[in-house]
Amino acid sequence: MEKETFYITTAIDYVNGLPHIGHAYEKIATDVIARHFKQRGKDVFFLTGSDEHGIKIQKTAAENGIQPKEHCDNTSNEFKKAWKKADIDYDRYIRTTDADHEKVVQWAFEELLKKGDIYKSSYTGLYCAGCECFLSPRELDENGCCPIHQKKPEEVKEENYFFKLSKYKDAIAEHIKKNPNFILPQSRANEILNQLKDIEDISVSRSKESVSWSIDVPSDSEQGIYVWIDALTNYITGVGVLDDKEKFNKYWPCDVHVIGKDILKFHSIYWIAFLMALGIELPKSIFAHGWITIDETKMSKSLGNVISIDTLMQTFELQDADAIRYFLMTTASFGKDGNYSDEEFKSKVNADLANNLGNLLNRTLSMLVKYFDGKISNRTMDADLLKLCNETVSDVERKFDYYEVTEAIEKVITLVDAANKYVNDKAPWSLAKTDLNECEKVLYSVLEVMKYASVLLYPVIPNIAQKIYTQLGFEGEIKGIKLADLKTLTIKEGQIATKDTISPVFLRLDSEIAKDKKK
Repeated sequence: MEKETFYITTAIDYVNGLPHIGHAYEKIATDVIARHFKQRGKDVFFLTGSDEHGIKIQKTAAENGIQPKEHCDNTSNEFKKAWKKADIDYDRYIRTTDADHEKVVQWAFEELLKKGDIYKSSYTGLYCAGCECFLSPRELDENGCCPIHQKKPEEVKEENYFFKLSKYKDAIAEHIKKNPNFILPQSRANEILNQLKDIEDISVSRSKESVSWSIDVPSDSEQGIYVWIDALTNYITGVGVLDDKEKFNKYWPCDVHVIGKDILKFHSIYWIAFLMALGIELPKSIFAHGWITIDETKMSKSLGNVISIDTLMQTFELQDADAIRYFLMTTASFGKDGNYSDEEFKSKVNADLANNLGNLLNRTLSMLVKYFDGKISNRTMDADLLKLCNETVSDVERKFDYYEVTEAIEKVITLVDAANKYVNDKAPWSLAKTDLNECEKVLYSVLEVMKYASVLLYPVIPNIAQKIYTQLGFEGEIKGIKLADLKTLTIKEGQIATKDTISPVFLRLDSEIAKDKKK
């Protein structure tokens, strides 16, 4: 039987820096997916959070003259504030410094130690602080640098605990091959299968002398549990693996881990091996998205091109983050790299949200007021448009089944385009002079399309969707409307609009009307 619950997670953000739109891209996409599955009647649990241990945080805190925990408290609060502005509706924000998580980390480590999957050994290796893992010479570029962070790794020699990752590589490879939707987009599976061929055991602790800011190994006070057992187990802590078995059994296995492509290896190899070793069921899917560049350049503190949600909202004087959410979800197919520029942002949101979606609603309601005093009596829907509405709902669901967020949005915009063409072809302004009954049918049909579009786009642009929903004469919150309700949710007879209730649902950026409103 199909699971009635839906458990979705983001990667947890490392709190060594402040949140930017690269972080926001992942959180918004995950939020969109979570909201969509709620619309399908699923009991959704959405987990996000922050990764708060490690050498970089230890050093940054020391440089600022504060304790690591204080640094983590301050920065994680900045992430929470950013996600509130971006309308991220998560169920839990987990921190790896949370007491229940530290308990799970120590439990997992000791379980693996008991089973013989963790052992102690002296080791000399090349350690990349950015990746927070040891790299083999084969993984470095031609200059001997980490290909992601473009820095030479440090040679480290110490006695650590190691996890027998190599023991599980064949089982992981078999699982990937047998489950084509385990790694999404599917094109990334071969990359992981190739990495598995050369996989070696990995260090899962560091000497407390080297890294003091870590969770202690319970049976060895000189060692701290480091990074991947600490970070990755947040996904089972979040649904109560030790403290709430009923909740864990309800939501686990995770339906999808949404992560950046740069950490796919750790999720599809390390995490899967840990779960296999612990005897815990594997997640259904891992979706690796691309990066957001700024003017075709990767974001970098040194280049000074790091942009935050807050910066964009202030720059464009946005009341909410809908335009940002929409742009980030449509700038590139989810899974591929996208790009942000001010001009692309303005052009995209003006075209789709103001000109296409907003203008269609505004002119249709205006004609309803002009010709029918804002009242509807003839609720006859154009058969072709109704068919397209129902097909669009099915298409959107199919796209979300594979987390193809961008393509799902495109399906809805195609529906809106069809409604715009329908208005232009039918010319209700002419019909008002010759056939009022047909004119009303045209206007009603377009408003019905707007009903479908508002509900289908709600996960992406929740505030604009609510404005459309309200202007269509519906009461209450669009948030509670399920996709299954669309066929029976009808625009009421009688007055739904007046001249005073019609207003733009999205003001064009840099438009004269927007400037007037600012004044």
